[in-house]
Amino acid sequence: MEKINYPLLCFNISEEAVLGILVGTEYEVVERDLEQVKATLSDYLYKQYKKHGDYPESFLLEAKLKVIKPSLQPTYRGELSGTYPLSQHLQVPIPVVYGPTEDGYNECFLPLIYESFRYQDEKQFDTLLQYMAINRLNSFPPEKIYRLMSYPAPYLDSISLKINAFREYKWGAFFERREFPTLSRLAEQYPFPKAPGKTRIATLEVAWEMEDKIAEAHEKLIYHRANLLIIGAPGSGKSAVLTQVIKMATNQAKKQRQELSFWRLMPQRITAGSKYLGEWQETCELLVDELQSAGGMLWIVDIVRLFQTGGQSVNESIAAFLLSFLQQGKLQIIGEATPQELESMQRLLPGFVQACQVVYLPELPEQKVLSIMERFAEYCRNNYGVRIETQTIQLAFRLMLRYYPYESFPGKGIKFLGQCISEAQLNERTVVSKDDLIAQFIRQTGLPELFLRDDQLLNVREVRDFFEHRIIGQRSVVDHLCSLVKVYKAGLNNPYKPISTLIFAGPTGVGKTESAKALADYFFGKGQKNSPLIRIDMSEFQYPGQIGRLIGEGNTPGQLIREVREKPFSVILLDEVEKADSSVFDALFNALDEGLLVDAFGRVTNFRNTIIILTTNLGASGRRSLSYSETTPDDTIYLSAISRHFRQEFINRIDGIVLFNTLSVADIRLIALKELEALKKREGIAKRRLVLEFDESVVARLVETGFDKNYGARPLQRAIQRQVVSALANWLLAHPGVYDATLQVGWDKTVSVFRVR
Repeated sequence: MEKINYPLLCFNISEEAVLGILVGTEYEVVERDLEQVKATLSDYLYKQYKKHGDYPESFLLEAKLKVIKPSLQPTYRGELSGTYPLSQHLQVPIPVVYGPTEDGYNECFLPLIYESFRYQDEKQFDTLLQYMAINRLNSFPPEKIYRLMSYPAPYLDSISLKINAFREYKWGAFFERREFPTLSRLAEQYPFPKAPGKTRIATLEVAWEMEDKIAEAHEKLIYHRANLLIIGAPGSGKSAVLTQVIKMATNQAKKQRQELSFWRLMPQRITAGSKYLGEWQETCELLVDELQSAGGMLWIVDIVRLFQTGGQSVNESIAAFLLSFLQQGKLQIIGEATPQELESMQRLLPGFVQACQVVYLPELPEQKVLSIMERFAEYCRNNYGVRIETQTIQLAFRLMLRYYPYESFPGKGIKFLGQCISEAQLNERTVVSKDDLIAQFIRQTGLPELFLRDDQLLNVREVRDFFEHRIIGQRSVVDHLCSLVKVYKAGLNNPYKPISTLIFAGPTGVGKTESAKALADYFFGKGQKNSPLIRIDMSEFQYPGQIGRLIGEGNTPGQLIREVREKPFSVILLDEVEKADSSVFDALFNALDEGLLVDAFGRVTNFRNTIIILTTNLGASGRRSLSYSETTPDDTIYLSAISRHFRQEFINRIDGIVLFNTLSVADIRLIALKELEALKKREGIAKRRLVLEFDESVVARLVETGFDKNYGARPLQRAIQRQVVSALANWLLAHPGVYDATLQVGWDKTVSVFRVR
């Protein structure tokens, strides 16, 4: 048996605690005394040797210890730019363990600053040592340098391990039978085993036309052994490049009989199930240890979540905890992020990004995008027997270019064509035509076919009829909404802003909310299961502290962000906006101006396929008294009240202020007739196959009791419910056997219901 001696650097950090560092390895331990330190490390080395035959190499034949005190000026580094040196120079004591090796050269270790080097000329040793120490210390923040100065005086000891130098190990079999309980529980090894049957289109990951970026990323990952971040806009192909690099690296390692594995991890799984203080930190340490044993690299999905998970602040997050492992080279990670997320990570924890190398994916030119989409179509034809016509591919490109400006090609094009292929397979079709593609796009967005087909002309009369049927007594409002439809149909709206941002102003009960509903149904109501209207009562956000409920705070998105992410094609109705705190308006500046909201972690919420409508009653209390015959409000009163309430910077971000008239008696009558028509289609009437006929006396009564000059048509719904619906309900319950009949509804001091036939 041979014996290996390991130098042991020790510190008496208190009367009952000794720190021991096994020089030349990553192993260190704190125990109550020196004997326990040696026992713990010896036991660990022995178990590793007995189980695997795996033990760290000992370089030094005769270890020596010295302490140097290099002088340096600590420097703070700003989050965005610039450095800020402290005023005084410090002498930092650094323990050095050095000596000759059996290979004829000399080895030097600086364990506290994770540095080591070889040298031959002993005359140059001191100069080289000072240079290496100062160079390393200059990368440390001041707080870490001050921590180094708090260590007590070091001393040197040793640990011995007896081994059989002639023992042979079958490493391939050893790697196959090893188990990694923590790693296997939290992550999945990639590439994943192939499932039986054909590959699903949704999981197809290709990186056509990006060979140069694949080569660059592969070189950084394998040859530089760097932590790697792929940076690009959503849909630019980050995941595709990453998976291709992993496959290349895995195949290369197999050919060269090297141990290399990739493990895909979602950050939230680290803290899932942790109940006690320090539990997830211990999990991270086990994860790093097992990755080192497995020769593994960690693929972190949604890497920005590392900064949000683990503690109350970024400094207590998983990202901050793993940073020291990255800096020491004990952990190698890969991940992807958008430019906004990268900027956010640099601001929150600069050292984390500095520990990584970055590969940027630029936006591809149109010709390359079309080439990728054509290659994808060819792949689908060969593998799934579904053909996509060339004109269909070009139409898909145009639709995605216009209606999804916030995502990048080729991702959004491949994703949409994949959905069309899947739909064709479900319906047993072998061709995806232009009509099929448009139908799929309508189901996905709710947009009418009118907006999607250049060959379909806009019928202005039909548009006006639609809005006049829904919005009564507001000719100027209908004009404005028809104009909005014309601009959008012509493709002249700004693609880098919301479709439109409007203020609906006027007295209560005149149709502001109904106009927003009509606009939502016209633009986005085709084929959508859920209502395309997002309605938020702004009176619930009257204090600055409530803005988090609207926009979001920490890891939790607010109501507006959550609903827009669920329904990116929608009309956003911010009701009674004047009741919200002024800080809410400031928070909405970017959404109104650029159509984007970016949170503290770089996550983007897109408003560019929405119409934002803000309703207000400002000026209603100051208007002149109006009779039924007056239908034109004093516009100046409303505009003046809006200008006084909102800051000019906010108003400048609004595309238009739409003023609503006070309703006339004739308008109220039309609204009553419309509501009674809707009543005829309710479930209780339809399931009995009944026909309702309303006398003019009922309409006249509703106009008389359902209108108030201060509240517009708002009381009309209550009048219909109280006077008509209740009477109908009583009659139907009293005559349960009546089906297939016509009912005459009249008024004679009360609503009367008669069976006609």
